[in-house]
Amino acid sequence: MGDIHILDERTIDRIAAGEVVERPASVIKELVENAVDAGASRVTVEIRDGGISLIRVTDNGRGIAPEDVPLAFLRHATSKITDAGDLRTLQSLGFRGEALSSIAAVSRVELITKRPEELSALRYLIEGGREKLSEEIGAPDGTTIIVRDLFYNTPARAKFLKTPMTEAAHAGAVIEQLLLSNPGVSFTWIVNGQTKLASPGNGNLRDTIFNVYGKEIASRMTEISRTEPGIRIEGWIGKPAISRGNRNYENYYVNGRYVKSKIIARGIEDGYGTKLMQHQYPFSCFMITLDTDAVDVNVHPTKMEVRFSDEKLVYGAVREAVESALRGLAMVVESPGTENGRTGETSGRGADSRKKTVALQAFETGASGTARREVSAPPETPVRKEAEHARERLTDALMEEQADYGGRDLVRDEVYSAGSGRGRFVQQTFSPEFVSAEAKPMRRLVGQVFSTYWICEYGGSVYLFDQHAAHEKVLFEKFMETYEKREIMSQTLEPPMLVSLDMREQDLMETYMDAFTALGFEIEPFGDRDYAVRAVPYSLGTISSEKLFLELLDQLEVTPSLRDMKLYVLKVATEACKAAVKGGETLSFAEAEALLDELMKCEDPYHCPHGRPTIISFTEKDLEKLFKRIV
Repeated sequence: MGDIHILDERTIDRIAAGEVVERPASVIKELVENAVDAGASRVTVEIRDGGISLIRVTDNGRGIAPEDVPLAFLRHATSKITDAGDLRTLQSLGFRGEALSSIAAVSRVELITKRPEELSALRYLIEGGREKLSEEIGAPDGTTIIVRDLFYNTPARAKFLKTPMTEAAHAGAVIEQLLLSNPGVSFTWIVNGQTKLASPGNGNLRDTIFNVYGKEIASRMTEISRTEPGIRIEGWIGKPAISRGNRNYENYYVNGRYVKSKIIARGIEDGYGTKLMQHQYPFSCFMITLDTDAVDVNVHPTKMEVRFSDEKLVYGAVREAVESALRGLAMVVESPGTENGRTGETSGRGADSRKKTVALQAFETGASGTARREVSAPPETPVRKEAEHARERLTDALMEEQADYGGRDLVRDEVYSAGSGRGRFVQQTFSPEFVSAEAKPMRRLVGQVFSTYWICEYGGSVYLFDQHAAHEKVLFEKFMETYEKREIMSQTLEPPMLVSLDMREQDLMETYMDAFTALGFEIEPFGDRDYAVRAVPYSLGTISSEKLFLELLDQLEVTPSLRDMKLYVLKVATEACKAAVKGGETLSFAEAEALLDELMKCEDPYHCPHGRPTIISFTEKDLEKLFKRIV
């Protein structure tokens, strides 16, 4: 008798469940995606004990026809597609027809569903893949699925689950992504009877980001938008100051689906360029819309991976969208720990103006409201105290409003009447930003501290700039311009550098050999899987290891341009760093003024080429708080 035999149906179901159902979070993802595909505008997700004992998903979608309910729990039963050709034009989140079957194979499932045209709902129970009950009951339109005792019949799988708290955290992360990818759906997330998260479902992505990440991030974003043939990008990215040490805050969605993609991640990070320090990653949350036949989602059972038919298109569009969104933004780093206990960052000219409000206070006397004078320090009186409190409330309200407008510049007067009405504070918010040419006549260079940092006063704020970082940035942009304009020069390697490539890398090498040659490389086959690198571009003469060369090869896959390569940028940045004036070196006032003027001409004067800030600021209010003049 032979060794090969056919597995029974129960074993097949449990094997399939292992591909789809890894933990409670996997169940929630599949069930909520089904709810969204069913056209739901409201979805409530509730769990107990991390989802191990109970998961309940309720939606107001179109429901399931009674005759289709038993079929829904069969493997490869789906309403999303009819044949393989539909995969090329896929619009739904689900399509495999494995989720309900896999979930039912390892848990006790109760389903209650009603379509609008039906008079009653159907209640259906299935345990371990076997039907237990089917009856009519009364229920509202939509579907409720209750999953109890996950992995009750597969104890070997159950022992790999973490604590309920850890499983709840994983499930919460899935819910957050579902919220962000479906801003038009109102979600409610309940854990052990407590509502943890709720979204408005008004279709506004920024409001949804606020619900998930809070005011700190939502108020420090800038909009991202780009449309070109075959691709559209819409959403938000964070300013460099809210970067993190991992990629957990890089959120992007392809045709409404949350995915992870090295191509998109590289486009995001290259778009930030030198605005971020190494090993720091930005916040992003945006939607990528592609033609359905340009993306393959049928890669992995979790549907987290996708393939693009044109990776360069996706990379280039993402990178350009990020670069455009960041271009021209004011990004002076604010003082840490005074206003809000964190290192912040201005949000364009509006925030720069916001910091000037304390310095621009004026006191208006007389009923006519025509005479204005600067406020001196009047005696402490109840009226004075009330006026000060009113000023604080007014400032906070204006900051809230400017945050709501995404940092756009607001020019307005805000008036508060105190006491008898004969006196009032006039709050004016206007000022060109610190780095603009219009601000130069009003900037006052005060002096140097620690032989490294220069102090400049402007518009109610004190600005400090790092002479080394500032000079490094000026030289970097000049070096980059020089390298771009001059002819490519090669540097011969003696002896040649030998690199061994696998099949994928060999294919890349053959595909982009012309690009390598155009950049100044001299490469030739050296037998078998080896290649001899006999010359490299002069500006990359420090490349002398196989590891660095392979990194360059990977970059060429989506970036066949020397200027856009990280290795090239880091090389030029290193040259600028070595040539720049150092901390501890004394500059004259004239030299410091000239350096500041040159810095202001840079495309991004706020960061050195290694991502460190060049300028930080303290507002007058910050200093008043430090000296306890205000509390």
